[in-house]
Parts: sequence; structure tokens; C-alpha cells
Amino acid sequence: MVMHIVDDTISKMKALTALGIGFSMDDFGAGYSSLTDLKRLPLEQLKIDRSFVNELTSDLANAAIVRTIISIGQSLGLDVIAEGVETDAQLEYLNKFACNTFQGYIFSQPTTLAEFEQFLAASANWDKRPRQRR
Repeated sequence: MVMHIVDDTISKMKALTALGIGFSMDDFGAGYSSLTDLKRLPLEQLKIDRSFVNELTSDLANAAIVRTIISIGQSLGLDVIAEGVETDAQLEYLNKFACNTFQGYIFSQPTTLAEFEQFLAASANWDKRPRQRR
């Protein structure tokens, strides 16, 4: 519905961007996303739809689509995020084609807020551990 009133949407997005809010186009390549919208909207990120990532290593057409989305996004100065990364092979492929931001089960299952806070606390203390001398 928002995309049916594109000029008004763009105006509001630009006002929010001026306040420091960034926008990401989710599920790019599927649904209602288009190259025209990608060019016109004030975006910071482009998220590759998980349906393409899922069959990335087994379907040449999906691999070509993913490479193309990465290239388009980077050419437009956008951060490109691959959704649904679940295997080492997918991660390796995406790294090979210079996509370096990911989300998916390969990193973590969905967690509660308490689990996430515990993870962050453990990560923050990682560099503060005493080092063993050799």
C-alpha cells in the first residue's frame, strides 16, 4: 500500500533520514520490490531474499540473481545483506562475491532478549580475558 503513493512515501522517508533514521529494502527480488523503487527510495541497505540464498549453491539461476543483486546494491552505494544464510557453502559463496553482511541460522537461532543480552555480555568480555604467556 505504501508503494502506491511513492512520492509521499519518499518525502516522508527523506524527512526521517534527516533525523538519522536509515531504511532497508527487505526481501529484495521477491514480492513488490523493483529496480525503480531501488533507484528512487532513500535506502541504506538492500536485503537479498532468503529464497535466492536458500538455493544459492544448487541453482545456477539463483546464483546469478544473487551475484546481480550484490553488484547492483554495491553500485548504488548500499550495504547488501544476505538473509537466510544457513550453510558454510552459502557463506563461502557470498564472501566470494563480496557480500559481507549476513543473517541466518548459521550464526544463531532466534533468541530471547535475556539470551541475547547474555551473548553480548560474553562477547564484550572476550577481549578482557587474561592472556596466557607462551
